[in-house]
Amino acid sequence: MKFAYRFSNLYGAVYRQGNLSFSKDGNNVISPIGNRVSVFDLKNNSSETLPFSTVKNITCVGLSPDGGLAIVVDEDGAAQIISLITRAVLHHFHFHKPVSSIRFSPDGRKLVVTKENVALLYHAPGKHREYNALVLDKTYYGPYDETTCIDWTTDSKCFAVGSKDMSTWVFGAERWANLIYYSLGGHKDLVVGCFFEKESLDLYTVSQDGALCVWESDTEPSGLVLTKKVAEKEEKESSLEEGEEAEEGEEAEEGGSRALVIRGKAESPKDSEIKNVRYLQKSKHFFNKEGEFNNLTCASFHKDTHILVTGFASGVFHLHELPEFNLIHSLSISDQRISSVVMNCSGDWIGFGCSGMGQLLVWEWQSESYVFKQQGHFNNMASLAYSPDGQYIVTGGDDGKVKVWNTNSGLCFVTFTEHTSSITHVTFTSSGFVIVSASLDGTVRAYDLHRYRNFRTFTSPRPVQFSSLAVDFSGELVSAGAQDSFEIFIWSMQTGRLLEVLAGHAGPVSSLCFSPVQSILASASWDKTVRIWDMIDSWQTKETLPLPADGLAVSYRPDGQELAVATLDGEISFWVPQDATQTGSIAGRHDLVMGRKESEKITAKQSAKGKSFTALCYSADGASILAGGQSRFVCIYNVKEQILMKKFEVSCNLSFDAMEEFLDRRKMTEFGSLALVDEGAGDGVQLSLPGVRKGDMSSRHFKPEIRVTSLRFSPTGRSWAATTTEGLLVYSLDGSMIFDPYDLDMDVTPASVRRQLRLKEWTSAIVLAFRLNEHALTQEVLETVPHKEIPVVCGSLPDVYVEKLLFFLACCLEKSAHLQFYLSWAQNLLLLHGQKLKNRSGAILPTIQSLQKSLQRHFESLSKLCEWNIYTIRYAVALSKQRGLKRSAEQLEEVELEEEEEEEEVVEDEDLFEGMSQASMENTVMVM
Repeated sequence: MKFAYRFSNLYGAVYRQGNLSFSKDGNNVISPIGNRVSVFDLKNNSSETLPFSTVKNITCVGLSPDGGLAIVVDEDGAAQIISLITRAVLHHFHFHKPVSSIRFSPDGRKLVVTKENVALLYHAPGKHREYNALVLDKTYYGPYDETTCIDWTTDSKCFAVGSKDMSTWVFGAERWANLIYYSLGGHKDLVVGCFFEKESLDLYTVSQDGALCVWESDTEPSGLVLTKKVAEKEEKESSLEEGEEAEEGEEAEEGGSRALVIRGKAESPKDSEIKNVRYLQKSKHFFNKEGEFNNLTCASFHKDTHILVTGFASGVFHLHELPEFNLIHSLSISDQRISSVVMNCSGDWIGFGCSGMGQLLVWEWQSESYVFKQQGHFNNMASLAYSPDGQYIVTGGDDGKVKVWNTNSGLCFVTFTEHTSSITHVTFTSSGFVIVSASLDGTVRAYDLHRYRNFRTFTSPRPVQFSSLAVDFSGELVSAGAQDSFEIFIWSMQTGRLLEVLAGHAGPVSSLCFSPVQSILASASWDKTVRIWDMIDSWQTKETLPLPADGLAVSYRPDGQELAVATLDGEISFWVPQDATQTGSIAGRHDLVMGRKESEKITAKQSAKGKSFTALCYSADGASILAGGQSRFVCIYNVKEQILMKKFEVSCNLSFDAMEEFLDRRKMTEFGSLALVDEGAGDGVQLSLPGVRKGDMSSRHFKPEIRVTSLRFSPTGRSWAATTTEGLLVYSLDGSMIFDPYDLDMDVTPASVRRQLRLKEWTSAIVLAFRLNEHALTQEVLETVPHKEIPVVCGSLPDVYVEKLLFFLACCLEKSAHLQFYLSWAQNLLLLHGQKLKNRSGAILPTIQSLQKSLQRHFESLSKLCEWNIYTIRYAVALSKQRGLKRSAEQLEEVELEEEEEEEEVVEDEDLFEGMSQASMENTVMVM
């Protein structure tokens, strides 16, 4: 269970291709990302990548009207039916050809899929479990070229299909007597979008050359009449439902399992009163084009507000009100082609996808402001680093950008663009508020996460290209290795001055790493050595470790007592840096299962002999090491036993190169592989030029190769991240799905745990709950303990359960609302068992870091909340003081009034007493 890491999220890739979709409530954007699908929550400002993937890149996504079901189709036509509620794959289906678009009917009962020049009408998947979830109803032939778009009428009676042959076809979802199919022309370029008016058959069509045609129908949707056969069939079905017996042999032809084919001319109605549906082109409008090649690329229409949104190749989009074609506004959101546009259900938000830059934008057109704006690295990621508390991840890419991602929301919140060339390495300082990055532009830059600015720029005396970077544990020394001058440069973080230039390597410096506990620097180079430099003793070389091959990566164990080095021959060697002795090695070449490239003439087995690990990272406890490189696999090794513990496949996307072990023989010709055959056209050759890794730098086709460039364990040890060709992948331990009991026996049951709670035996209840190791039960036990009993329970806990309880508190603090309650538990545990935990600091370090992460997150959220409401808090305090003074004044007045009333009562009593005494004296005199 220790290595039960599962795919958690995908950062750094926002939009690649395909169509965007809004959820039913309009608060979520569903976007395809490569061969995965991500859901972006606009209300809570978070993202989630669904835990499934297709074989190739996704081209289109169809969302059901109720928002609970989605159908995703990849480049080859392989489809998956996904439940967006349970995040599970319900069914697999294959259309055998690439699908251009897919759309559910508004009533959710049917869906249309278009491939090539055919439109296929399917019964939508039902809520019941079926052997075949997609049943073909009808097949429609009409267009002569590939189809491009689909739209349904509001009542789900008809649908329209646009095509590349510049025509739009209107089909009936049922066998209507007066409408089987209808073809509309009027355009001079391919149709980009076709849209029905609300509760009408009127139609709008938009073409790529910027033309809009308004089509008016002479028939209302209620005027569509079923054919006699379909009407008779419906009558028979209704009679069968009422209990009447059906005669044999009267079954309708359409009722069989074979789908109906709609082709040819429409049948003329036998009843003279029924007239065929006719369309008339009411008007034609043209968009204002800013340039000759400014094509209209995508369009979306909101039927309730009658607003048409169109996106262009120049990054401009227009908003028009139809049918008058009134321009609302025209704006530019990018300088790249807008690939997809969609409006939410209320018509307030517009989602844009730009595949060229990997951008995803949500625009509120009424206030003219961004609701959501994200952009990933549009080239390869080169490096990543976790912050010390594990809340942030920083990435650097070949596009020269440094991005910081929030691990809780999965979104990028700041981007630094000061570098002018590829980033080679990024890292955090020990404080967690400074990011340092090295680049091939010859600079090392430091960024402040408080003010979001570049406050230091480190340069060398002469221009060099920095290929590696390291910052010492104090954050005072910054070192960078050069790949052309073979030198290591040391700067001061405080002053920004160059302190020393370390020379001695005879090859490019590929990797640098500071010891976590002292100022000692390890540098790996292509000269087959690792040098240990002492930063305190005159910058001298302390040790030189000989390697069997070129050094590619070096990493220190968290306690600084061991060094791991990855070399070009595919091995990982372990060294004791104090006395320069090797303790072991791992031959990992056989674990780097490498696929065969399309353009390679050697087999995958021979190609794997030249592959090696390029990234290393120790776990938080130092017991295992994570390794990745020129392969789609990431390996976890046990350092002590030097064996492979688990291997993770980071991608199964066949759209990347070097994924398959054997070449497809269908791509082999008598002249060799199609990838190597030059047909005379530059675009037809898929062989990339030498040295081209990050894009199409020539007219030749480029297909990215799968690889892992950087790896990091989180400080808490609960997750690890890898920068790959696909993006930034995060794998974490899903504790809710894993049952891992501790010291279990027959007496440990939930009933016995609750029995101890009823008896108020708090310590034994906690011990039994941890032995059963169920999260919900343990949380129930802890929250049942009275607050005043927490110190007593913490003091009586056995030592082995102190660490378990502390780790459980760290996990609960991250999401629980009972902040003070869990903080009391943590405080008492650390106060009462601090000395014992200090003796096991190495093993307890991930737990302490996880607790620190949770506390830091709550501190930041509460401090921001207080900063935002500081004036409201001051007003409330002043108002309470004012009310208190007023109340005290009122109380004083009441006291004074009471005293006056008492005095008046005393005076009245005295007068009454005097009157009574006088009356008694008079009575006495009269008696005498």
